[in-house]
Amino acid sequence: MNKKEKTTKEILHEKSSGRKRVPLYNSEALTRIQRQFEQWMHSTVREKDRENWMKTPRTVLGSDIPRAMLYTPLSNPDFDYQEDLGNSGQKPFARGIHANMYRGREFTMRQLTGFGSPEDTNERIRFMLDHGATGLNILFDIPTIQMYDSDDPLSQGQVGMSGVCVDSVEDMGLIFKDIPLDEVTISIVTHYPSNTAILFPMFLVLAEERGIPWDKLRGSVQNDVTLEELIRSGPEYMPPKDCFRIQCDNIEFIRKNVPQWNFITLNGYNLREFGTSGVTEMAVAVANGIETIDEMVSRGHDVDTIADRLAFFWSPASDFFEEIARLRAVRRLWYKIMKHRFNAKNPRSMWMRCHVQTSGVSLIQQEPLNNIIRSAYHALAAVFGGVQSLHVDSYDEAYSVPTEEAALLSLRTQQIIQEETGITDVVDPLGGSFFVEALTDDIEKRILDEVDEIERGGGYVAAIESGKLHKKIATYFSNQQRDIEDGEIKVVAYNAYKSDAETPAINVFRYPEGVEKRQREKLERLRMNRNNEKVNKALAGLKEACTKRRNILPYSVECARARCTEGELFKVFKEAYGLWKPPALW
Repeated sequence: MNKKEKTTKEILHEKSSGRKRVPLYNSEALTRIQRQFEQWMHSTVREKDRENWMKTPRTVLGSDIPRAMLYTPLSNPDFDYQEDLGNSGQKPFARGIHANMYRGREFTMRQLTGFGSPEDTNERIRFMLDHGATGLNILFDIPTIQMYDSDDPLSQGQVGMSGVCVDSVEDMGLIFKDIPLDEVTISIVTHYPSNTAILFPMFLVLAEERGIPWDKLRGSVQNDVTLEELIRSGPEYMPPKDCFRIQCDNIEFIRKNVPQWNFITLNGYNLREFGTSGVTEMAVAVANGIETIDEMVSRGHDVDTIADRLAFFWSPASDFFEEIARLRAVRRLWYKIMKHRFNAKNPRSMWMRCHVQTSGVSLIQQEPLNNIIRSAYHALAAVFGGVQSLHVDSYDEAYSVPTEEAALLSLRTQQIIQEETGITDVVDPLGGSFFVEALTDDIEKRILDEVDEIERGGGYVAAIESGKLHKKIATYFSNQQRDIEDGEIKVVAYNAYKSDAETPAINVFRYPEGVEKRQREKLERLRMNRNNEKVNKALAGLKEACTKRRNILPYSVECARARCTEGELFKVFKEAYGLWKPPALW
């Protein structure tokens, strides 16, 4: 960012400094509570507890935020109901983006699905829909994510593993065979901006060839530079500035042509799972969102035509109250950013809409049935926090892709929360808790501080290029692993309450055999039967668009129509933009 520009934190401070607050607690009551509290503290509380009044929970992926032993109105004496909490569906949206929340719109149960061949994944999709799933979440294998064709030497041994393989429009057609694309919301886990610019056009061409107008499609893509440059483990990286430009090209094209589609899922989940705190997870996604909106406005787009289709993706982990407070805090902070930094007018533009997936890295192989409990608590925190859609990781994911049995159990976990617990009948049931409100305030300040740090360093893309974020993540991950191995962070059945008793074996997923061979044969037939003159012309047009800095999506769509493969498009990107080497960490 330009050094003369004010940071988001400075803007929000200016906007709030002149606003008169109306504290919920009157001064006489606070004075009386203060006297009673001090008397209780010194007459009833043990000296040892007074000395250790603040305690920092040590949990996997925790943010190390100190907690008092007891919370009272004194913990947040300036609490203003309208400014800090408000009613649901109204500013500052701390209590949720809809007035009736789950009474009016249940959270979407969107389990990840994807393994083996497109045909295998289609079978699992239909199984999940038949058992009550209300959305689709399509996961791709490593070669597809890294943008290599299934017959590339770098793909050997990985085709169809940990996700479904896709090389062309033909594979998209097999994944979604007999699935009504205009009736089901579909999350396409494209990860990178460059991969989004390849796979999503294939999905659009599939819809087009089925006679489904693009304006009838509902769902989301990830399309996040964070995943391509910070989380990626592939051998070839796009330059960050070009990657960010493709991210914005995708947004521009999708907003115009696929109006009901969420064109970016600002991704905190994979960053946190890679190894970082819940505060950094949200700060990085928010900083990316700010820089993205700045770029789209500079391209001539009105903020309200862009921001209403932004979505976020979070990872709820094991610190139960932190996870609830984080969701409330970032929803309130995003409202303030959209209202006061970008002057948004449409209330929908101020919503922090989000999907969450329970923490996979928190699951372990020792006594794997314990993972059912872990994921259920993660999911419960997400619902208390007011999410829009949810994926619950399966207990066997510490080993492999979930079995059908385990995937169904994860879906049932959501259905039990929604139908049997009664917690969705009341909006924001923890709102007003002395502890939750104080923790929400604390976390919001911490997120904004980290956003400020990124902006003062030149902005989000600059923070990637400099290696500052890479180092922050690596340091956190290294320290956390050390603390787990030393027993500072307790993990039941791993370093605490370990048992020598032999646990019953579980049914571990077995990948379908012959997927890679069949996929190679498909590619061979595709290249023989397609019009290769059209292929070459489409690829040449895409390369020219890249080098002349045009929006590349219309050209990528033409490539999909011509049956170009994913690897062929990625080769064009590499030739046009060159490759980038991430900075050394130490």
